[in-house]
Amino acid sequence: MSGISVAVVGATGAVGELLCQLLHERQFPVGRLRLLASARSAGRTVAYGDSQLPVEPLHPEAFAGVHLVLASTPASVSREWSPIAARAGAIVVDNSSAWRMDPEVPLVVPEVNPQALTRIPKGIVANPNCSTIQMVVALQPLHAHARIKRVVVATYQASSGKGAKALDELDRQAAALGRGEPVAAAAVHADVLAGNVLTHDWKLGPDGFSEEEWKMIRETRKIMGDESIQVAPTTVRVPVRYGHAESVAVEFHEPLDAETARQALRQAPGVVLLDDYETGQVPTPRSSAGRDEVFVGRIRRDPTVPHGLLLWVVADNLRKGAATNALQIAEELRRQGRLPG
Repeated sequence: MSGISVAVVGATGAVGELLCQLLHERQFPVGRLRLLASARSAGRTVAYGDSQLPVEPLHPEAFAGVHLVLASTPASVSREWSPIAARAGAIVVDNSSAWRMDPEVPLVVPEVNPQALTRIPKGIVANPNCSTIQMVVALQPLHAHARIKRVVVATYQASSGKGAKALDELDRQAAALGRGEPVAAAAVHADVLAGNVLTHDWKLGPDGFSEEEWKMIRETRKIMGDESIQVAPTTVRVPVRYGHAESVAVEFHEPLDAETARQALRQAPGVVLLDDYETGQVPTPRSSAGRDEVFVGRIRRDPTVPHGLLLWVVADNLRKGAATNALQIAEELRRQGRLPG
């Protein structure tokens, strides 16, 4: 069969189902598509174009003859199964956190560091964290102009970052508040999210930072290839269904004015500049939903440092923050001749 043999692991999850949609939507040259998930999900079907494809239980033989694996599973599952798929001969694009900081696994955002795909010693490519992806897409064109010294970022992250159960919980809470009824205790988010914001919706990591904050620190440096960049994040969950937003303060080594930054971002791949405050042309999570680009606006000089800018960055966390970036990695692998066709 001509085309690329693809397996989607975790096909029944939100990102897995979106990967199937995007394979069809972006006309990726799929020759054969296998959908894999846990045994409890086997037998379900997932949409691929006009078809409904069956989901198989995850097993080693499923990777025979597969060129590309798009994996979206918990890190514990990924640590076991991504090496199995790679040993079977596939290139694995892994959406979990399991491999991101492995020095032998490239961590890739195609608009920023596609050259990292020239060396894949373990057969695994890591897809970065959602909040990191959109930030580095916005930062890379500015870094090329003036070299970034320090980034202070506060995120406004959507409920869907915790999956379908989190969305259901948020909807139930919002409905109860709307009826004036008591809100049930949270089971998915760390606390009630409706009418609230949460800074503790992730596991705690070292030094009082959440694991999400540490991902932004470490992954930014690895993707941008500069360990000297200082990143000071505060991650926050907000009662929004889709679309992460970020308030970003960037300090540069060299001068960079707001208009030069706008010009650089206008020309940057994967970026949409929306920066007209007076007419309301600014990025919002609602306007980013269902889009693959990173939206940037509210660009202005930071008066507190010699060379600084303030930005507002928004993207669909399930698309560019996860599934779209993974598929863009696959498209780049094909351009580089690492996949057939």
